[in-house]
Amino acid sequence: MPELKFKHPAALPRPWRGLAARLAHLLPAVLLPARRAPANTGTEQGSSMTTSTPDATDLTGQGSLRLIALDAEDLAVLSCNLQDAVVRVQDLAFIPEQHRFAFLASRFDWAAADAGQMERCRAGLHFDHVTKVSSTGFDRTNRNAVLNLLSLSFEETSAPAGTIMLTFSGGAGIRLDVECVDAQMRDLGPRWTAHHKPGHAIDDAPVGD
Repeated sequence: MPELKFKHPAALPRPWRGLAARLAHLLPAVLLPARRAPANTGTEQGSSMTTSTPDATDLTGQGSLRLIALDAEDLAVLSCNLQDAVVRVQDLAFIPEQHRFAFLASRFDWAAADAGQMERCRAGLHFDHVTKVSSTGFDRTNRNAVLNLLSLSFEETSAPAGTIMLTFSGGAGIRLDVECVDAQMRDLGPRWTAHHKPGHAIDDAPVGD
């Protein structure tokens, strides 16, 4: 995979600098170990989607998901909850000086769907102890391109180091070389109604929100 390079943090768009600050100040006391989080019980594998215009309803913490992953099992739970999240290329950032890779996403709330509510929300995720980022299958210069996240996975190389793979639909992917698994995810708001539940049933056409 070609190496993924981003601008110096000072040159990042202002929303990204704000996101980095918010994620950096997540307190361990408010983070739920990922293996205790509600998991996606669906079997869908994602679709090509765009996002709808959200209602400006910010989360207040009620029902907001805040997770930390420190091993492969934790990361698998994050993967379940982020399945079919929509990510724009402009919302990806690698900060080499902090060994951090982060992104913003529109997350489909699978736990809410189990309760009969079809919703998406804005979420932020960052990985620490990242030594290298590589990508394949998408044009990094097309900042408006939309990626549909299918899964997160970890392959150990020399414990505790290894590779975290972000797999997207259409053959796109991002590979993170990490010293260990150390990820944090948080719902940031707003939250809005999704028109469809993501899915790839054989007899259904791809759907979008």
